[in-house]
Amino acid sequence: MKQRVTIKDIAEELGLSSATVSNVIHGKTRKISAKTVSKVQEKLEESGYIPNMAAVLLAQNSSKIVCVVLSDDVKYEGRMIEDPFVSGMLNTIAKGLDQNGYFMMLKEEKNVDRIVQCASMWNMAGLILIGYCDVDYENLRSQMHIPFVVVDAYTNKVHQYSDVGVDNIRGGYLAGKYLIEMGHRRMMFLADNDEDCDHDRYVGMCQALEEARQCGQIPFDTSCADFHRISDKKQERRKDYERLRGQIPAYTAAFCASDVYAVEFMNVLQQSGVVIPRDFSLMGFDDIPLASFVYPGLTTVSQNLPLRAKEAVRLLMEMIQGDGAGKSCLVPVELVERDSVARRKEEH
Repeated sequence: MKQRVTIKDIAEELGLSSATVSNVIHGKTRKISAKTVSKVQEKLEESGYIPNMAAVLLAQNSSKIVCVVLSDDVKYEGRMIEDPFVSGMLNTIAKGLDQNGYFMMLKEEKNVDRIVQCASMWNMAGLILIGYCDVDYENLRSQMHIPFVVVDAYTNKVHQYSDVGVDNIRGGYLAGKYLIEMGHRRMMFLADNDEDCDHDRYVGMCQALEEARQCGQIPFDTSCADFHRISDKKQERRKDYERLRGQIPAYTAAFCASDVYAVEFMNVLQQSGVVIPRDFSLMGFDDIPLASFVYPGLTTVSQNLPLRAKEAVRLLMEMIQGDGAGKSCLVPVELVERDSVARRKEEH
């Protein structure tokens, strides 16, 4: 295999210093004669020299690197990149950055201080952060001043960064309303916490139920939307699903805070002989690709991950170009009807 040509090799052949060759490569030619510049450029082309792009960008002090930073939270068990929500956005982010002339770097990191160090070391143009909490964002902003966009920042404070969110309350409302319209009155909600997006999705579901009660569509005493908390650890969740399977007779449907949880619960129920949706109906949230591949196809609420990714890139480009910060974008949701919810006869 042919050995890669280095700056030192070029310099020795031309009888120049490595610093001179490096300056020509990096565009710092003000103090170098035109003849020398031409000679170096010809030799570079002739030798097929491939520059170290990171070094070039850093030397020019005009980095075109945007880092997508993922929270290495224990919930993801060290595999956040494999999470369907995350992977559903990365492809679109990469393409969007490329179209704007930027390079994407991907990093999993739990320690906010290391994010600051990395951003400084690579002279990054900006960041897109996924999976962190409000305290982390405040900490980052206090330590650095490069533009960054947050995916799902749950706060009412005014920030010096932009946020791309989704209308979770509306999504929960659509799910609850759909289940009610399909004849379901006794429903469960499954989530691993009662905060932020999961909390809002449950609130939306309860709003739909209350609305149906107030207008007389369903009676107060025979309807419910009960919150059931499951573990954020996969092995522990299996036990939770087994426990909930025993409570199936008390309900007719479940709305899960994510498609992943809905598919996991579906698998446990089907293995125990529960036929979906004949015996029990299931809904999810996200509309990840897996939702359309499982059997039966999962009815869910789509949060349009490609659009969220495009909006994150758009907001970051605006910040980099000096168009301000603190902007917020709320992506709309929509119901995606498949085959996991059955219509039930009205209960009296």
